[in-house]
Amino acid sequence: MELWQQMVRDSVHTVDELVEKFNIDRKVAEDLDEFFQARINPYYLSLIRSPGDPIWRQCVPDKAELEDFDAEEDPLMEDAMSPVPNITHRYPDRALFLVTSQCGLYCRFCTRKRKVGDYEKISMKGLESAFKYLEAHTEIRDVIMSGGDPLMLTDTMLEKILQRIRSIPHIEIIRLGSKMPCVLPHRITPQLCNMLKKYHPIYLNTHFNHPWEITPESSKACEMLADAGVPVGNQMVLMKGVNDDPAVVKELMQKLLRIRVRPYYMYMADETKGANHFRTSIETGLNIIENLRGHTSGLAIPHFVIDAPGGGGKIPLLPNYVVHHDEDKIILRNYQNKIFSYKNYNDKLNPGSKFGKNGKSQKTKVKELEFTRIEMPVLEEVEN
Repeated sequence: MELWQQMVRDSVHTVDELVEKFNIDRKVAEDLDEFFQARINPYYLSLIRSPGDPIWRQCVPDKAELEDFDAEEDPLMEDAMSPVPNITHRYPDRALFLVTSQCGLYCRFCTRKRKVGDYEKISMKGLESAFKYLEAHTEIRDVIMSGGDPLMLTDTMLEKILQRIRSIPHIEIIRLGSKMPCVLPHRITPQLCNMLKKYHPIYLNTHFNHPWEITPESSKACEMLADAGVPVGNQMVLMKGVNDDPAVVKELMQKLLRIRVRPYYMYMADETKGANHFRTSIETGLNIIENLRGHTSGLAIPHFVIDAPGGGGKIPLLPNYVVHHDEDKIILRNYQNKIFSYKNYNDKLNPGSKFGKNGKSQKTKVKELEFTRIEMPVLEEVEN
């Protein structure tokens, strides 16, 4: 048994352990266990500094979960968009492939808690029909392996799945959705990295939510993946009491870049059952982006998105930098709330093309673009 497997086995998960370690009332602990079981491995448990801190909130069951039963179990309608078991096909050229129900840590804000931890809900029995669906649908060029966490599989089982996917000619990209680099970095071994190298291009999106999660162990795991040619992106969930502070998010994003992890998404928390106490206002997220743009590298700024309820997909949100826009000009404000005017030019050709209908190049006379600073102190300064 590998170290990471032993750590999963040694996780806090029983009602007795919840009562003993976290002083949770037994009846509440029993109700929470029935709603969504706990799994807190020894490594992630060691990151807790005090009760109620950002690490505690993410992994320790809370009675507030039991007061939020009006929300949907499947807010993103993944099951309705599942043509065969283990596959969700929402976007035209991408498919989500669920390969296991197990995770190295059970996050209390999990969107897929209706399935995670239940071997019957995400079963190995569904793999063959999933492979056949991917083979039949030639429009799919990008497969995201998720679950659960695909790195809960052994190297041998994971490689069998990768081999099968790589045998499908029209699939160009394989992505792994794994929180292991953050919550159980011991899973990232030289053997795993050497195996992944054989199936490039492989990308991995992980899930750091707070700077305290960036430790020597998690840094080493991410750097090993990068050295193996696996680009790593991060998907942060915006949560009250965890990372709803611009300074915390800025610190997290800058630390991620230092370990070669690219900030990818910042999500509004999904409207899933048992997670209402985590949700912030949309304005909180916009304020965080406002305090990143211009104040740190563009590399450190994730896309701020809502994964739309009802299966609408990811919709980006931005602070309003456009003050005015008409056919002559656009009036913009920058990160310092200074105002600029940029002259608008009408396209004389089809957008994005320098060729006419007959395929021949057409020349048009376009004046040099103008970019002029004007004084319009109409907006309040943003506190950094």
